[in-house]
Amino acid sequence: MVVTITDILIQWNQLGVFAYVIPFLLIFAVVFAILEKSKVLGENRPIMAIVSASLGLLSLQFDYVSDFFAVIFPRFGIGLSIFLVLLILIGFFFNLEKDEHKKKLSFIGWLTGIGVVIWALSSWDSWTGYYGFGGWFAEYVWSLIILGVL
Repeated sequence: MVVTITDILIQWNQLGVFAYVIPFLLIFAVVFAILEKSKVLGENRPIMAIVSASLGLLSLQFDYVSDFFAVIFPRFGIGLSIFLVLLILIGFFFNLEKDEHKKKLSFIGWLTGIGVVIWALSSWDSWTGYYGFGGWFAEYVWSLIILGVL
């Protein structure tokens, strides 16, 4: 019997690894790092771990986080791919070792990031229910892009 990586990923998906375990670990790590860096709770690492675990578990309670992560991270991967292609193409024409070019071209990263966030929010089903942002945005996206360019 041959087991492929696809089979393993499908099993992990069925077990909830992508919907619950990985989002929990991500939220736990970010909250723990913020608490440790800000020293809000002092140097008490066990309390930081309890607070981080609690926030991580509570955030997964109603599937909003899992659903949002399922929307934003695939789009983030596409955004990173576009960003990488743009950097490669720009590398043909500019010497990126000079600081002046880095500062002038940093808008590409910001533009890609903002585009990914807007794309994810407009596609997220839970977000579209709030005043119809997703449907409205999808209908007028090209008009907004043209307006932004002008």
